[in-house]
Amino acid sequence: MFRDGGKGRGIVSMTDLERQKRHDSLRLVESYWHELATTRGEVPLRSEIDPRRIENALEYAFLAERIAPGLAKLRVAGSHLNDLMGMETSGMPLSTLFTPAARDRLADAVTRVFAEGVAATLRLSGEEGFGRNSLQGDLLLLPLRSDMGDMTRMIGALVSSGRIGRTPRRFDITDVSIEAPSPGKSLPETEAPSAEPASAPRPMPGLAEEPAGFETKPKEGAKRPPYLRLIVSND
Repeated sequence: MFRDGGKGRGIVSMTDLERQKRHDSLRLVESYWHELATTRGEVPLRSEIDPRRIENALEYAFLAERIAPGLAKLRVAGSHLNDLMGMETSGMPLSTLFTPAARDRLADAVTRVFAEGVAATLRLSGEEGFGRNSLQGDLLLLPLRSDMGDMTRMIGALVSSGRIGRTPRRFDITDVSIEAPSPGKSLPETEAPSAEPASAPRPMPGLAEEPAGFETKPKEGAKRPPYLRLIVSND
């Protein structure tokens, strides 16, 4: 921090600045999701997410997929989540970042996000112990729909304040806040997919899923009709 002549005037806490920067990232993800939801009038599609719009928050952001009731798997995770666990977290259940005692409460929030299309904000407190000092955090969970129209995708962000220390760091949940998409508006309904799939924006390092491989070998002498085209969905 900076001090002004030892009199306490003009003190700027670097810890407070870092905490503010991280919470700004949380608000950036939330405001971008609300912008998409307001424009479309319903829960956005996964393919509509443009990582360039949340470039300053990619370190804390993640994409997840519903794999069971109350359970989501991280498809892509920012570097901050990897730092908290001391390992690559992509492919892991989101619940891995939580203590066993907190996982039922997390599952309830995840269930509501997917089932009702609501936004969930969780206040977190890091598990303490040898080499693990106080660590506070916030988790934001926002629903997304797949290109098939089902609400099985999620975008979120996790920020923490404090020294990470010895990893892995897991969290307890101290508070859960659930918010409907907008006041006075009914919860979104799942619609049938449109005839033309939405085009995905160009992926950006830090929040881009690996494309699914697809190979095919036509029969010998067969010709592909000129009106056919190959469409690959990365969702």
